[in-house]
Amino acid sequence: MAQAAGGFKVSFFTDNIQGTMVVLLMVIGVITVGTESNIDRRRIDQSGWLEPSLVGWHLVYILPVAIVTNNFFLSHFWMRTFGKSRSKALESDRRRLLNADKSAASKTDKDLWIGVSIASVAVACILTLVGVSGLIAGWSGVYEFGSEEGYLSLFLLLGQLPAWVVGIVLVLVVSLSTAAFDSLQSAMVSTGSNDIFRNKLNLWIIRACVVVIIFPVVVVALKSPDILQIYLISDLVSASLIPVLFVGLWERAYFWRGFEVVVGSLGGILTVFIFGTIYYGNAEQGSKLIILEGGLYTSDWGAFGAFVAAPVGGFLWAIGALVLRLFIQWTMARVKGRRFDALDKPVERSDSTPEFASEYAAGDGVPANGDVKPTSSEGKFF
Repeated sequence: MAQAAGGFKVSFFTDNIQGTMVVLLMVIGVITVGTESNIDRRRIDQSGWLEPSLVGWHLVYILPVAIVTNNFFLSHFWMRTFGKSRSKALESDRRRLLNADKSAASKTDKDLWIGVSIASVAVACILTLVGVSGLIAGWSGVYEFGSEEGYLSLFLLLGQLPAWVVGIVLVLVVSLSTAAFDSLQSAMVSTGSNDIFRNKLNLWIIRACVVVIIFPVVVVALKSPDILQIYLISDLVSASLIPVLFVGLWERAYFWRGFEVVVGSLGGILTVFIFGTIYYGNAEQGSKLIILEGGLYTSDWGAFGAFVAAPVGGFLWAIGALVLRLFIQWTMARVKGRRFDALDKPVERSDSTPEFASEYAAGDGVPANGDVKPTSSEGKFF
């Protein structure tokens, strides 16, 4: 209800509180685990976790690629980065244009760099502490080697702590989950309203639709045999899409268009299938590699090859699509007797103000007729 009534501003306010609670979780967890856990040094050698392994070296590449590209794939990160207009004259317009769900995030590039730097250090510390908990669980005997409950190592470790500590940790963990969930809800509302319905549908209808969608999402999460596999599928999709998409953000790649992005992203997935078919020797295993049915912790090169094939194959398909598009446009220009302009650099505007800024009154940033008009400068798909 709070999210529906207040939108993204409420999310920012609650995230500040939940961020503080996460810090408390880390402090309480580190102190109690450090004082209550007894590490058996003999189990350190028995585990072999400090020895180099093929899976370990694979993950050195897979995890950064999967996590970084997937974060770029999530809209709520973009909302937090670019939600705040830098021009006060356009602040009212952007708030209306983005349906009040993309509000203040970073006012300047300096603020953005400071925020990202602080968040990076904090996240690195949290991930290190959570990751080390698996080692402590195994070496202290809480987790038995070879068990399939390795993903529960943190909670197995916390289960050995005093009851009052477990209670506090559960409250803080729920707060951490809601901190991510409400941001995803805001992103879904803004994406549906601004990108899908182009602000032509009432905001409350969009929010109601998001609430309805949440129920099957929860069911899928509860019924899924391995929720990690769902994340891996989205990681593989983002690894195919994000690299070719980011080429279009490069100023010198002004000739890059949506056609290359679509073909490249789909081609990256197809390349994973081709790699799997060749590597395993049959198409069935190649199709299973697309959904990473075997997971990440395998003794072969399948998962590693998939995360290499996705971005590399995506680039190759995108370059092929670029050549094909330019050839078609060149042929059409020759047939119709007009100049070939597909590689012409776009004309840069003299000011950095959006085209519709001049329509706004200096006082409130709203057009005289009350209509909000987005920029008419749109990119070309083909």
